[in-house]
Parts: sequence; C-alpha cells; structure tokens
Amino acid sequence: MKKLDANKIFGSSVKFWRKLLGVSQETLAERSALHRTYISDVERGARNPSLKSIMRLAEALEISVAALFPAELQSGPTSENGGRKPAPKGVDILLVEDSPDDVEMTLHAFEKARFANRIQVVRDGAEALDYLFCQKQYAQRPLTDAPQVVLLDLNLPKVSGLEVLRRIKTDVRTATIRVVMLTGAEDDASYLECLRHGADNYIVKPVDFQRLSQATPKLNLNWVLQKPS
Repeated sequence: MKKLDANKIFGSSVKFWRKLLGVSQETLAERSALHRTYISDVERGARNPSLKSIMRLAEALEISVAALFPAELQSGPTSENGGRKPAPKGVDILLVEDSPDDVEMTLHAFEKARFANRIQVVRDGAEALDYLFCQKQYAQRPLTDAPQVVLLDLNLPKVSGLEVLRRIKTDVRTATIRVVMLTGAEDDASYLECLRHGADNYIVKPVDFQRLSQATPKLNLNWVLQKPS
C-alpha cells in the first residue's frame, strides 16, 4: 500500500485555498507573518509545519484549521488488512432549489471548485423541513446526520426560503447549521431580512465559481477536496 504523504496533501490544500482566495504566495506570507519561501516549501510538501504555523495559515486564508485538512488526512483507523477505514460521513450540503437549471449550475460550480462534499438536493421548502427534521419520507434518517451547510433558495414553493431559514435558526437541533441564501436578484431589503433571521451568507444566482469562491472562505467549512487529475 502506498504510503500517505501528509505534507504534500496538506501543501496542496494550502495552495488550493490560496488560489481560491485569489492571493499570491507573497500576500499569504505577509498575512500569516511567515516567509514566502516557507509558504512555497509548505505548498510543495517540503515542510512539516508546526501547529502555530497551521493556525496562522488558516487565519490568513479566512478558513477553519479543519478546512486545511482534506479527506485523505481525516480518514479513520487502519483496518486489519492494513487499509484505512473511511471516517463515517453524513450529507455535507443540502441544496434547496426548485429550478432544475439552477440546480445544474450550482452543482457545476462545486465541480469546478473541486469540492467533493456530498450534496442532497430537495425541490421545495416543505421537503427541506422534512429532510432537516427527519419527517415523512425522511423519518428513518438520523437527526445527527445533519448537513454542514444549507444552500437555500429564497423563493421556494410550498414553504418560503425565509420561513425555512427561520425554522432552522430557531430550533436548537439545527441552529448551528450554516445557511447561505440564494436569490435571483440583488435586493438590499431581502438581504437584511435574511441576515436578521440568521443567514450566514447570501449569493445572487446563478451560483458560479467566482460567487462561490467569494462566499465560502467566510463560512469556515470543512470542504473535502478532490485529488488533482
């Protein structure tokens, strides 16, 4: 079995987030109070960074420390035959969107950003609530298997996006879930109303790579990165 090169995997993760943020190695070095050659060495996998340096990098990249560690570094214990047991994973992202075209564009944006988090798609506000609170067709789903983030369209059939947001943020079982509102037009009043109800961010559709990359670093999420092809 090929040995896991943790330094190279970590370095690729740092490089990914730096490019997603749109900054150079020099800028990242300045923000993290580290030398540029140190950043270069980290990205090449030639350094074994200290915990202090990792924390500086995470802060400079505007992400959580955990987000710097891709799935390969978060796998479970070794099995009896020497392989690694994958850590148990729930659905990472719940996309609540009634437009098939917007669903397709959003999934494409995640693919282009090389996020490999699993995505569950539901088509209206009522189904979103059923999914989140394990009701009706989702009654067998464990409530502990909560999504990491909800991408929530503001204008939904059956139950509005604003009402779904309110229900999420006022229930102790779901209040900590990150919610990003999706809207078809820039509207300051709607934006402020979403923030008042606890939304963590706001994206004007269509969800493309640029808008996604601007929104995600502020959420401190544990993204799973695809391996470079």
